[in-house]
Amino acid sequence: MQRLTGNPRMRVGAGLIVLLVGLSASAPLVSPYHPNAQPDVVGQQYLPPSLAHPFGTDQFSRDLLSRVLHGARISLTIAILSVVLSATIGTGVGLVAGLMGGVIDTAIMRAVDAILAIPQVFLLLVVFALWGDVSIGGMIIVFAATTWLTTSRIVRAEVLSLKRREFFTAAHALGIGRRRLMLRHLLPNVAAPVLVVATLGVGHVVLMEAGLSYLGLGVPAPTATLGHIIQEGYEALSNAPWVSTFPALVIVVTVIGFSLLGDALRESLDPRAS
Repeated sequence: MQRLTGNPRMRVGAGLIVLLVGLSASAPLVSPYHPNAQPDVVGQQYLPPSLAHPFGTDQFSRDLLSRVLHGARISLTIAILSVVLSATIGTGVGLVAGLMGGVIDTAIMRAVDAILAIPQVFLLLVVFALWGDVSIGGMIIVFAATTWLTTSRIVRAEVLSLKRREFFTAAHALGIGRRRLMLRHLLPNVAAPVLVVATLGVGHVVLMEAGLSYLGLGVPAPTATLGHIIQEGYEALSNAPWVSTFPALVIVVTVIGFSLLGDALRESLDPRAS
């Protein structure tokens, strides 16, 4: 624990994440305006950053600070919940495959390999294009369904390694059932790598969600997401660059924060690290 808290990357990453999550979670309270309010489409269109509008306004006179805060809230909600669901599914599948072994292990892993052969971006594009207007819950399910595969492979590898350890051999010799073996002996030992993968996965999902929103897929307008806001400011980059710049900076900071935290966790929880 001391090695974890003393890691500078841990402190920086955790600080950035706490700041982003805190601001986005309190968006309805700290936003100066409603994210979809259009007070004066003609007179307040593309206003530069000012005291009244710290991030400026967009083409519909909407306050960008309010939209970025609400957009970050939705994007982080989708990313965090989908990663939690993905980690749960991947951990369960990996535990079953590694513990059962034999035909069951082979069948599960061949199915995982077959799905991994399909590029995730292509799969997401097809699903969202066919789905049309996707709800936030739908996006969470789709992202979780396409990101649990790597976790399952990592957990399976850890389980196969743990099965050769003395504590597992002793527990198996005492006649402990598979369910108790899985929950009491294997799950606590695979928690560390799962936590690292999940932390790194949040930044990945944020980028994927922003890219799909930029292409017009995912949560429909006028709901603000970071990708939507960037796409809306694309045509005004020359005369109003702040429209796309501020949500892009939030994405960059989010990815950096979770990447730093994930790297620090991986280094601190690795038993082979000095």
